[in-house]
Amino acid sequence: MTTERPPDLDPSDWPVLRGQAHRMLDDMLDHLASIAERPVWRPIPDGVREHFRADLPRRESGLAEVHNEFLGQILPYGPGNTHPGFMGWVHGGGTVVGMLAEMLAAGLNANLGGRDHAPIEVERQILLWVRQMFGYPEQASGLFVTGTSMANFIAVLVARTRVLGPRVRGAGLTAAGGDGLVAYTSVAAHGCIRQAMEMSGLGSDALRLIATDAGGRLDPAKLRHAIAADRLAGKRPFLLVGTAGTVDTGAIDDLAALADIAAAEELWFHIDGAFGALAVLAPELAPRLAGIERSDSLAFDFHKWGQVPYDAGYILVRDGETHRATFASPAAYLRRETRGLAAGSPWPCDFGPDLSRGFRALKTWFTFKVYGTDRLGAAIARTCAMARYLERCVKAEPRLELLAPVGLNIVCFRHRGDDADALNAAIVADLHESGLAAPSTTTIDGKLAIRAAIVNHRTAEPDIDRLLAATLAFAATRRE
Repeated sequence: MTTERPPDLDPSDWPVLRGQAHRMLDDMLDHLASIAERPVWRPIPDGVREHFRADLPRRESGLAEVHNEFLGQILPYGPGNTHPGFMGWVHGGGTVVGMLAEMLAAGLNANLGGRDHAPIEVERQILLWVRQMFGYPEQASGLFVTGTSMANFIAVLVARTRVLGPRVRGAGLTAAGGDGLVAYTSVAAHGCIRQAMEMSGLGSDALRLIATDAGGRLDPAKLRHAIAADRLAGKRPFLLVGTAGTVDTGAIDDLAALADIAAAEELWFHIDGAFGALAVLAPELAPRLAGIERSDSLAFDFHKWGQVPYDAGYILVRDGETHRATFASPAAYLRRETRGLAAGSPWPCDFGPDLSRGFRALKTWFTFKVYGTDRLGAAIARTCAMARYLERCVKAEPRLELLAPVGLNIVCFRHRGDDADALNAAIVADLHESGLAAPSTTTIDGKLAIRAAIVNHRTAEPDIDRLLAATLAFAATRRE
């Protein structure tokens, strides 16, 4: 009987591997240290696209060779959200600390579906912190997921279980008495709410989109009217979804008023706080979230304002038992024990659809431990200050117009002119291709807007000035 170990996939020459690892780390540190000197975004050349049409590799390549491919074919053509000039979508900028933590997590290669090991305790500590952040009780449950789209979906399923009971998992909506269930959210809510209703089997026709007020917030009076009309028609209202930071303008619903309505109508009150929820870390912004502590569930992303590298979404549920009843699925091969590696029940897989789960908690844990919530809150407040600076600049420039109130960190504006929609769409494309700045577009009251979402902790006034100067310059060029 041989005692030799079979060859593994790691190189046998560890000194060479260490040397290459140092080079790879140095290259990424150099890239991030000089990120502002590069274009925000650059188009992918045809030759680079063709490079990724190569067939399945059958022969091995050296790590240095593949790393060089990364440097030449991938790194220069990323989405740009680490750059201070990226303002197109609500994407966090990440940090070096988070990048290093992700490397450590990959080295540990832990599956956080369950069992008894320290990475699970790290995730449980994050749950403790999140409860403290949002004023949730000790029995509240939480789970890392890919992002708020998945977190919102989980919340809809938990709310469904609360009104129909766990029987819905086997019997289905009709057999469990789910006919006539209706939910409510704002017309400004993210499209993933509609998708969650579709995936849950309730259907998007059961989602009522309530009009907003002048500030882009769900109108409580119109909500009450819609609920009354549905009850009169024999429907069963069961879910209210508020928004903390709408996707177009960053508006925050009157969460306290919605909590009152949800309590009076016995609705599950869920909040989509994808990026806005973490404003609780900034003392000057936290009062705008009054009422968030009264929600039944809350979805948000650490990878946005928390600056944790992608992906790190989170779902928090006040009633942990209903949450667990929505997903727990005992199986023989997942038998829980009181000792050994199979101990530690309940497991994270009892609270969501994933059994295989990465160690997302570690990069979040490092980020909070290294920076602390005071510094993270200050960074969040700074992005809002940059938005107010941009707002002032837009108001001071006669060639530009502001299209929506600036509530948090999103500014919607455009260049005045004939056929302004076409002009501003072209300006945004010009900005992208120039590499100077990367805003996005949206539609406000039927008008195409340049939408600047300032999320990156690296963004400063010179980046705002560059965006405005380039906007005016491209507009002038197109008018010549």
